[in-house]
Amino acid sequence: MFSDKKNINILTSLLVAHGVKRVVVCPGSRNAPIVHNFNECADIICYPVTDERSAGFYALGMALADNSPVAVCVTSGTALLNVVPAVAEASYRHRGIIVISADRPLEWIDQLDGQTLPQSGAFGKYVSKCVSLSEPNNEQEHWYCNRVVNEALIAVKTHERKSVHINVHINEPLFNFTQQELPLERKISYMPSVMNLDALRTIAERIQAAHKPMIIVGQTRTRNSEVTDAIKTIGRKVVTISETLASDVITHFDLMLSRIGKDERYMPDFILFLGDNMVSKRLKKFLRLSHPAESWAISEDREIHDTFMHLTGIIEADYKEALTALAKMINETEGMQDGVSDLDNAEFRHIWHEQIKIIDEKIAAYDPQYSQMSAVKIFEESLADMDYEYHVHYANSSAVRLADIYSDHYVWCNRGVNGIEGSLSTAAGFSVACRDMVFCVIGDLSFFYDQNALWNTNLRGNFRMLLLNNGGGGIFYNLKGLKESNACEKLVAACHMTTAQGICTQNDIGYMSARNAEELRIGIAMLLASDAKRPMLLEVFTDISDDSNALSELVKNIK
Repeated sequence: MFSDKKNINILTSLLVAHGVKRVVVCPGSRNAPIVHNFNECADIICYPVTDERSAGFYALGMALADNSPVAVCVTSGTALLNVVPAVAEASYRHRGIIVISADRPLEWIDQLDGQTLPQSGAFGKYVSKCVSLSEPNNEQEHWYCNRVVNEALIAVKTHERKSVHINVHINEPLFNFTQQELPLERKISYMPSVMNLDALRTIAERIQAAHKPMIIVGQTRTRNSEVTDAIKTIGRKVVTISETLASDVITHFDLMLSRIGKDERYMPDFILFLGDNMVSKRLKKFLRLSHPAESWAISEDREIHDTFMHLTGIIEADYKEALTALAKMINETEGMQDGVSDLDNAEFRHIWHEQIKIIDEKIAAYDPQYSQMSAVKIFEESLADMDYEYHVHYANSSAVRLADIYSDHYVWCNRGVNGIEGSLSTAAGFSVACRDMVFCVIGDLSFFYDQNALWNTNLRGNFRMLLLNNGGGGIFYNLKGLKESNACEKLVAACHMTTAQGICTQNDIGYMSARNAEELRIGIAMLLASDAKRPMLLEVFTDISDDSNALSELVKNIK
């Protein structure tokens, strides 16, 4: 039996019609009728998460895992506000989540009654659509409710793929479950626009005519073999650089830039940028100096992102489709010799490839002391020998920067807005919606900030965590001048003596620790074993100074 609330039944019916299969649900009384409906519906799977902040990132992780919109349902009041960070991250990752919030009757908002803060519009620009559903009393109000729910569920699937908010006003009594069936609701379908091939062909011609063209691929939505193949194909003819957040094709350009400085020989005269955010601050600074380079962007959200400060124009297109089409267009260039083109950029390609080759050799030859760097190096080398399918999530700050040095595969990371919160919950949510092994490499501040991600009964043995604990925010010690401040250690870097052992015990997580190189190798071998029945965590204790020195020594060797 379903709720007697017509707006809740309309919403439930349309979620099913639009193919929403997963809903993360949070506790509460006002949203209980909505949760009851979802639980009664055979086409929807509910995942309970108590902490709303964690729940939002769980929904994002699931959306990333199966590439389809996921909903999170919260009760009224401040519960909704806790979802803001996840909503922002999901929108900037173009993997929007559907936030469904229960609300008090409209007439009681701001009347000093419980949980009656204004909820409609709470997410501002972080959502592409916000709709409110009052209980319909006639045919026209029913039509309106149907229409706006359709609008929201279409908006979350458009090119922008931003989050949406559906706010449901519910009158008391709340718990009358008397409706035998869901109503058959009108579904409004959405057909995406077709990519402009003529515009892409013009870009391909400009690339071929340039003396020093460069294609840059930022964070992509998902690991995709077509993207990897396209980058490899284009890379044979044009300098193409990407990070671990983009594809399985890794170029250590960030460390290369630390070696070449501001050498103008390496600056492009034509730039094409696809994808989203990038980790490398050096690249952004370097390319902002490359005036008057012509600069184009492939944009999925129609927004103007003038990252390198000399944007010429944008083309709205899906980055995967655009890369695949460009690879075919550029590969058709006449004058191929042994798989390499004779386009007028050979010298530019040569000096870039030579420098990157040098960097690759220096990274391979460098054996860091026991540190977070050595932990990631051993983890990635060991992971390459595994014969199972896996996904690796890296948290922000130091962790993802180490991934750019040592990983040779696609990396998941909350790089939409670069926050440290939610990295663990996103990876945990991903593991729940995925049968493959899922790893999360995370720093101590990110881990302890998001520890409620482990307060969850859905976690299984396919979820593994490598916790890098050096007792504070190690990245702050690499910022020039900051460590000279008396506020650095206690107030900025948040130094602490906390460990994860107790957290793991209370949440039935298998716990291991390492304090030296021998324990590290044993711990990683156990972490990567595939036969565990429960989640596992390896906590690697290091010294902040040793971590900083290991990175500094590598950069010194490269320079």
